[in-house]
Amino acid sequence: MLKRLGRYWRILATGFSFFVFGVGGLLLRISVFPLLNLMVWERRRRVLIARHVIRLAFRAFVGLMRGLGVLHYEIRGLERLERQGLLILANHPTLIDTVFLMAFVKRADCIVKSRLWQNPFTGGPVRAAGYISNDHGTGLVEDCVASLQQGGNLIVFPEGTRTPADGVVSLKRGAANIAVRSRSNVTPVLIRCSPPTLGKGGKWWQVPPVAARFSIEVKEDIEVQAFLARADGEALAARHLTAHLQDYFRKEGQPDAAA
Repeated sequence: MLKRLGRYWRILATGFSFFVFGVGGLLLRISVFPLLNLMVWERRRRVLIARHVIRLAFRAFVGLMRGLGVLHYEIRGLERLERQGLLILANHPTLIDTVFLMAFVKRADCIVKSRLWQNPFTGGPVRAAGYISNDHGTGLVEDCVASLQQGGNLIVFPEGTRTPADGVVSLKRGAANIAVRSRSNVTPVLIRCSPPTLGKGGKWWQVPPVAARFSIEVKEDIEVQAFLARADGEALAARHLTAHLQDYFRKEGQPDAAA
């Protein structure tokens, strides 16, 4: 009986959390960011302030979900994210992985789906923060390289979408192209969620029997220069790096690897 009541509570609490998320994004769009546009004329400084505001908002959202008992989390290796110009590559098991990372990464930049630019709840924040739209086509890699060169910490999910229910990680080559073109080492982040929730194809009300426990681990950097030295050209280096990253995330993401 208590377990059933707990589950009903987490369904309500999850719905409330996402309602707060949507309302918060709308409030930022109609109040905070227009005021920021009036007070700060220099675009680069305005973008950095907007990203800091979003970071605080996401940290509050994560705190709300934890306070309501929807989830628990632990983060290891957070000190590795205190640098600038990081290319952060993470696996993508749940809907809120982006929120988690952007809540704890300073000066975070990310690639945003084009439909989120038109969404009334998310459009304002992503425009104010100057995030990178994924509809830039051939210019996408150049935008990402420029972000890293300007000292931004670029968060990329190399799968391109959430990991499927079978847990098989399949990476696209775009993230490796960014690493090779920018000569940026990769900072891998492993996200584990047990029991699974908010996965690909899942609905927000399909909560697990107990509160989900997130484990976020920032691993040691992967040196990109080694792949460039062994390959004849950037394209081949990116191919080898993609294969290495896919094997890395598949092995490190296994449950026994977390022990």
